[in-house]
Amino acid sequence: MARHLITSAIPYINGIKHLGNLVGSQLPADLYARYLRGRGHEVMFLCATDEHGTPAELAAAKAGKPVADYCAEMHDVQATIAAGFGLSFDHFGRSSSPQNRALTQHFAGVLAAEGLIEEVTEKQVYSNADGRFLPDRYIEGTCPNCGFESARGDQCDNCTKQLDPVDLINPRSTISGSTDLEMRDTKHLFLRQSQMKDRLDEWISSKTDWPVLTTSIAKKWLHDGDGLRDRGITRDLEWGVPVKRGDADWPGMEGKVFYVWFDAPIEYIACAQEWVDAGKGTDWERWWRTDKGADDVRYTQFMGKDNVPFHTLSFPATIMGSNEPWKLVDYIKSFNFLTYDGGQFSTSRGRGVFMDQALEILPSDYWRWWLLSHAPETSDAEFTWEDFQASTNKDLADVLGNFISRITKFCRSKFGEAVPEGGTFGPAEEALIADITTRVQRYQAHMDAIDVRKSAQELRAIWAAGNEYLQAEAPWTTFKTDPEKAAAQVRLALNLIPLYATLSAPFIPAASASMLEAMHVEAAGWPDDVAAVLTSLAPGHVFEVPEVLFAKITDDDVADWSVRFAGTRD
Repeated sequence: MARHLITSAIPYINGIKHLGNLVGSQLPADLYARYLRGRGHEVMFLCATDEHGTPAELAAAKAGKPVADYCAEMHDVQATIAAGFGLSFDHFGRSSSPQNRALTQHFAGVLAAEGLIEEVTEKQVYSNADGRFLPDRYIEGTCPNCGFESARGDQCDNCTKQLDPVDLINPRSTISGSTDLEMRDTKHLFLRQSQMKDRLDEWISSKTDWPVLTTSIAKKWLHDGDGLRDRGITRDLEWGVPVKRGDADWPGMEGKVFYVWFDAPIEYIACAQEWVDAGKGTDWERWWRTDKGADDVRYTQFMGKDNVPFHTLSFPATIMGSNEPWKLVDYIKSFNFLTYDGGQFSTSRGRGVFMDQALEILPSDYWRWWLLSHAPETSDAEFTWEDFQASTNKDLADVLGNFISRITKFCRSKFGEAVPEGGTFGPAEEALIADITTRVQRYQAHMDAIDVRKSAQELRAIWAAGNEYLQAEAPWTTFKTDPEKAAAQVRLALNLIPLYATLSAPFIPAASASMLEAMHVEAAGWPDDVAAVLTSLAPGHVFEVPEVLFAKITDDDVADWSVRFAGTRD
């Protein structure tokens, strides 16, 4: 079996994330990690909170707390919510960890020794109203490339063009809204990404299996306009990783910290070190260093499209530029955006469903199923309450839940709460087994390819096959004239339940566990032999009729939630 390293984009510390953030990285990463574990592979699934930079400082100030305390509290909040959604991280770390601090400073020193860091005195935006230099993301204005009026100082989210604050038209401070900005001299370190352009281009071009979304964004940054530009990696801030050259001070860089987009991806590696230091494992290097065994690891990253440039260019430039034997990513699964009812999610306007709110109103599997089955893979997707109601009621309640309820209740009424004996499988049963065997193979192929929507569609078809079999064979009718044949029909249908639980576990883990519990079955290995699995519950095996697996969402629920989460529209 293979070894798989999986990371999802690390969520920022300032506040609770919305459903779009969840489906853009963490949730599909968890789906893949659970699937691979189910297939018997060794998996390391890492995530963390991204804690440095101005947003953390401002959020802490607003909360009236020291920034370190605020970040520690919010890390616990995000970890609790992640657990509520069943996200199966092997470790959920922190970019403010001592491990990440040391590793970031190490990379800076090595890159400097390789001639890839340059000290540059430049003019940066200073806000007189705020009394501070403004980081890139706290300056907004009109994009000179596409005309988007809310482009940030580092990039335009509309056209993804890399920007500098001086490029913006009519710039303003996002802290105060002030346009009283001026340019002042300050010295910073720049990563000489331009020196790595050819090497990065060759590497990206070799990834012929990457999604078009990923490679198109990477190539655009490499070749559009002036091409790949050198990138500032330090900031005039107090909260962050202090600028050092390894263990040594960096003259002229006193009081500065590394830019959050330099240290945050390095946390992927540091997170594995934290995993060891937390007593969860013993050897992080076998996952991250190719001279220590990581050459046989397949590394997959999950992220929204806005994070692609940093993970295809800046972070690889750091890794490659060090000329040390670090593991590079093998596959980047990127996603488009999820919108909310015709607009954007908005924390400030209370618009849309955020992760804590979602768990307050429904169990996590409702959200997991809808988000994954509607994953924004090839284009942006839109969340509406009407579609959420229709999809979850039909798929979860009417197809999966109804099948389990019908067959277990019928068995109890005619044979008792045990798998019945008698009868043999006929052509209809053999046809069902053959059909599901083929569908399971297709499901596996989609999951292996990380085609999330196609996987969900095939899984639903596997559930539906059980219902269609019951509808066509009608054991409740067969029982009246041929109880032996009905027993065989019921026995096969009951055996579908553990199979469904195993196949469904990556998507709806809580419901899967409930299905296994009701059938008095322990979690088993992946069903490589479907025919054998569908005879694994022998006659006499005791089960329980489960509680309703998925209650339907009512029209009243939709009306209530539509108002509750509407917020203030633009």
